[in-house]
Amino acid sequence: MTILVTAASGHLGRLIVDSLLERGVAASDIVAGARSLDKVADLADRGVRTAVVDYDAPETLDAAFAGIDRVVLVSGSEVGKRLAQHQAVIDAAVAAKVGGLVYTSLYRATTSPLPLAAEHVATEEALAASGLPHTILRNNWYIENYAQDVARAAESGVIAAAVADGKVAAAARADYAEAAAVVATDDAYLGRVLELAGDAAFGYADLAAAAAEIHGRDVTYVALSEEHLLETLRGAGLDEGTAGFVAALDAGIAAGALDSDDHTLSQLIGRPTTPLIDALRAAL
Repeated sequence: MTILVTAASGHLGRLIVDSLLERGVAASDIVAGARSLDKVADLADRGVRTAVVDYDAPETLDAAFAGIDRVVLVSGSEVGKRLAQHQAVIDAAVAAKVGGLVYTSLYRATTSPLPLAAEHVATEEALAASGLPHTILRNNWYIENYAQDVARAAESGVIAAAVADGKVAAAARADYAEAAAVVATDDAYLGRVLELAGDAAFGYADLAAAAAEIHGRDVTYVALSEEHLLETLRGAGLDEGTAGFVAALDAGIAAGALDSDDHTLSQLIGRPTTPLIDALRAAL
């Protein structure tokens, strides 16, 4: 089975390629897709096939998908453009008669209040309408999302957010990548929607405690009001739309959008998910 991983030059896509190799998939059976082949040249040096895959240039997709059995569609990073980008991939996969597609979606996408959810839901609907056999991996947050906050806390001694006492069941990118590799290599997962989360949900006070241990200094979680957060973001130079987007993410976390005690991810990869402090240390 030949497996193409899109966005293979990105953090998650590259880790998925690594996980496929670790699971024994031959390098010659993996295609690393990226906008720039220069960014996956190191993978080519390891024997992985490479192809230009540009979500915004559908003409690149037909050649890349020829002879591919399975596509791992790593969701795009450009909010507002993702549905059109994902639709181009889905259309190309259908035209190439790809045997199955794995899509990295958002945790509990269909009921999530997070502003990221709408494009993921629309992509899931597009997959359903395509008739293409597929698996949806609804990923919770990445622990690496907090690396900058933790790094700044070394100087400030503060992690501030408007999430109240909301918890996040985040996991390391490598955990999600391993899950994608498991699913991509097993037809038994086609037709399934898997909600994936870290084993241990944590609050921002826990995040501050982890930062304190890493830096060897006191770090405090400061719970902001939504208006205070917006004022802070505006003061940092963010435009109104971006500031509102960030504030909406915090509001969703406060409402429990990313809290979970589900262990599907660890069951899927056959080991506990990476502890918070270990993933943060690796990301810094």
